[in-house]
Amino acid sequence: MEILQSLFRWIHVVAGTLWIGHLYFFNWVNANFAATMDGETKKKVVPELMPRALYFFRWGAAWTWITGLLLLLLVYYHGGIMFNPIGAWGPRAIVALVLVFPGVYIYEILVKTILKNPKVTFWGGWILASLVVYFFADIAHLSYRSYAIHLGAMFGSFMAFNVWYRIWPAQRKIIAAVKAGQAPDAAVVALAGTRSKHNTYMSVPLVFAMVSQHATWAAKPGYVSAVILVGWAVTFWIYGKAKTVKGF
Repeated sequence: MEILQSLFRWIHVVAGTLWIGHLYFFNWVNANFAATMDGETKKKVVPELMPRALYFFRWGAAWTWITGLLLLLLVYYHGGIMFNPIGAWGPRAIVALVLVFPGVYIYEILVKTILKNPKVTFWGGWILASLVVYFFADIAHLSYRSYAIHLGAMFGSFMAFNVWYRIWPAQRKIIAAVKAGQAPDAAVVALAGTRSKHNTYMSVPLVFAMVSQHATWAAKPGYVSAVILVGWAVTFWIYGKAKTVKGF
């Protein structure tokens, strides 16, 4: 079991680095660089660059999610550290798991309706994420390590869904249009950009959940909620900073 955990953690971290590194490249480097290219340059660069980058991007996402699920099974569900002393498997725990995995369909509905506006997405998303944390901790009675990592698993599941079912299909259409010398469908471009931005915001608290499993100072839902808000504020700042970074 220890060997399996070490192996899955190793793959998880390497794949996650590959995935999130490309995510930040796309959002904070390539998005601003692409705006400087004319049509002919895009026609040459995009069909060569983007399929290569998106290959590692999507498979990094897949292996991060798969090994993360395997680690949840080994460390938490099999390892017996899922709950605090008064918690146990039951309907509340099942609801928590529904929020983590099938919850992607709730996310999909929300971002197409009441969370469609970017400002509402930021503040409404933070409120909903905070409520989920409180549910994990105070209603489902997950241990701190458990509710922190399940918050990360929830964000990671949403992100992997976006990569494979929203960003990658949209990018294939965009690349094909650019290669043919045509203007990509604006709605497709907007979809890919919006979901990539969602992933960038979710990635920051996700990383905290991964690396701060023993941060006892954060073992209260309010502190985790604050971490999400601070992480999203920093992400917003980096987006602004990225626009000011110029080439030579």
